[in-house]
Amino acid sequence: MQENKIENAIIIRSKTRLEQLTERFNTVAQAEFYVKQQKKSFRFKKAQKESVVQNLVEDSFDEAFSPYQTEHDKFYHALERVKKEISKLLKFKIVEQQHLPNYIFSKKDLVIVLGQDGLVANTAKYVHDIPIIAINPDRERYDGILLPFTVNNFAPTIQKVLSGAYNYQLVTMAVAEMNDGQRLLAFNDFFIGPSNHTSARYNISFRNRNEDQSSSGIIVSTGAGSTGWLSSLFNMANSIHKTFHGQQEFPYEAFSREEKKLVFVVREPFLSKSSQIGLTSGVLFQAEELIIESQMPQNGIIFSDGILSDYMSFNSGNIVSIRIADETAKLVMP
Repeated sequence: MQENKIENAIIIRSKTRLEQLTERFNTVAQAEFYVKQQKKSFRFKKAQKESVVQNLVEDSFDEAFSPYQTEHDKFYHALERVKKEISKLLKFKIVEQQHLPNYIFSKKDLVIVLGQDGLVANTAKYVHDIPIIAINPDRERYDGILLPFTVNNFAPTIQKVLSGAYNYQLVTMAVAEMNDGQRLLAFNDFFIGPSNHTSARYNISFRNRNEDQSSSGIIVSTGAGSTGWLSSLFNMANSIHKTFHGQQEFPYEAFSREEKKLVFVVREPFLSKSSQIGLTSGVLFQAEELIIESQMPQNGIIFSDGILSDYMSFNSGNIVSIRIADETAKLVMP
């Protein structure tokens, strides 16, 4: 018998691209006209430059807009399927992504994420140890690394969660705590640096070493994030090394989402009279912390999981400690 009986399903969704376009242009028809007109204008100018006579048939621009409509229709088909299945077992409520920071979740909730991988990452920071069933609404379009279920196979898992006998994975998260009391969680990674294209200036401390640095910022990754942004940094380093040294690439392996460690990498560190490059990567284990003191008078920022709305300002006077979070995300598995 579960200590907190689940009574409600909270369906988390984000707006489709078509919905975002419609918000921008007021109606679907206006959004469609804009997208088609932009492609038509581009082709016409290209044809003029190349002195090519073309018959620009209006129907030939339908492919510019049809992906938005198809994606939208598939999502809503999936949403209706999910609502129908859940209603057989639980009351449900739909919460859109932008309302996550203000929504108060209960231990009596079951969270259903319907969307892309990034929505799972964003949701996990606000629900903590509440079970999350993540559903891929369109397997032809989304990779779904964090989306083990589809609209066709998720329903039996709800029954398992309600009974308390279900498989799950506890995903390690990172936490950034500021000297002014602010706190931010990351499911995938943190970025610490400038909010524009200037250089980040800061002092970094790790395992009794510290130095002043100038770079394009610092990435701190969890195991969940090690297949994403962190892997791209290794790809870049391998490509540069191979181009200039012609040697075999260094192997990179992502690490488990459950593993209690974080990896930090300094992006594009700059060596100068006032900035060093000796402390540009490392691994944090349990009870270890990475301390960064901002030396940026303005435009400094810390954001998590690639979402700029999940951020803290990080300017001169701010000091942040980054470590493995006590909280974990509970992803329900098949």
